[in-house]
Amino acid sequence: MTTLEAKLGRYAELIVKVGVNIQPGQEVFITGSIHMASLVRMVAGKAYEAGASNVHVDWTDEALSRMKYEKAADEVFTRFPEFETMKRNDFVARGAAFISIVSPNPDLLKGIDSKRIGNFQKASGQGLAEFRRAVQADKVSWTIAAASTEDWAVKVFPKLTAEEAVEQLWEAIFTSVRLNAADPVKAWEEHNALLHSKCDILNGRRFQKLQYRAPGTDLTIELPEKHIWVGASSTNTNNVPFMANMPTEEVFTVPLKTGTNGYVSSTKPLSYAGNIIDGFKLTFEDGRIIKVEAEQGQEILQQLVDSDEGSHYLGEVALVPHESPISQSNVLFYNTLFDENASNHLAIGSGYAFNVEGGKEMTPEELASCGVNSSIMHVDFMIGSAQMDIDGVLADGTVEPIFRKGNWAI
Repeated sequence: MTTLEAKLGRYAELIVKVGVNIQPGQEVFITGSIHMASLVRMVAGKAYEAGASNVHVDWTDEALSRMKYEKAADEVFTRFPEFETMKRNDFVARGAAFISIVSPNPDLLKGIDSKRIGNFQKASGQGLAEFRRAVQADKVSWTIAAASTEDWAVKVFPKLTAEEAVEQLWEAIFTSVRLNAADPVKAWEEHNALLHSKCDILNGRRFQKLQYRAPGTDLTIELPEKHIWVGASSTNTNNVPFMANMPTEEVFTVPLKTGTNGYVSSTKPLSYAGNIIDGFKLTFEDGRIIKVEAEQGQEILQQLVDSDEGSHYLGEVALVPHESPISQSNVLFYNTLFDENASNHLAIGSGYAFNVEGGKEMTPEELASCGVNSSIMHVDFMIGSAQMDIDGVLADGTVEPIFRKGNWAI
């Protein structure tokens, strides 16, 4: 067994034990590319070893995806297959754990008609709405992890050969998920405790709103009265803990839908729908995005914002120190799973039910009454830097520092 194979085996075990925390008799739904079949098989094997009763794999192929966008009929992109909707909802109903192993080519759909991309993003968002609500309410255990592939690796490390880039990206992934620690599971337990301690502080302060200041950013975000800061591990409806993102460095909550005012500028490129959006600025009034500007990917970004009414509002506000390990690596991953954990970020679209008191048991209407946004979209974008200051404002107007020069001040 090679060194890489040994590490992949440990990585697969970490995904199963720390990521979704498989329970005996539980089913597992894995989404992964044919280009990382070896890792997917390892994860499936570890899941069975942990007691999974059944492992279903949904395979993807980026070459076929590109071909479809180039050659399929226009109407194909305006509908989402009903069997795909039913399949995921069926596994949710049976209490399955969901594992998504991503290895995106950031430029996969470069040059494709943006209308086709926008139509399918909207159709899939509608088709997976029920599944997304279950995930965002922690009804099931779920995790997102990553795998190194050539198309992605050469984008991240363009000065290396393809083989060297793939190896370097694997090492960056392993480092980010603490796989190189003497005891990775213990390292995750300690990291989990640290993030939860920050949540405890923020939840104890009950800030009414946050104020952001940085070059290109002057933004105020109000928070719902019953907001909850969360980070690292979550628990599903059976009270089983799981880690939704691997890696994760964030603590986050939900903004009041109508409470965002001012403007904010991106600090890292956003890889979305096979395209890169960069150098963009969003302007808000009473929560709604009223102006979209971008140096690259303007049309794609506008289509994202116009996906539905809820995609004109924010659904997440997340705090990540500039000194986080991923940020300090100085690697731009062109992948939100990693880049969002190197930077403070916000999300366009739906909010998470578990970010308000009692939210997991609320109906969509009850969540809306608490100020939680609803949308078929949820797309994170990065806004943090070493120059960002964030203040928390209490109900009596008292202002307290939360971040100074990009790092925690609490």
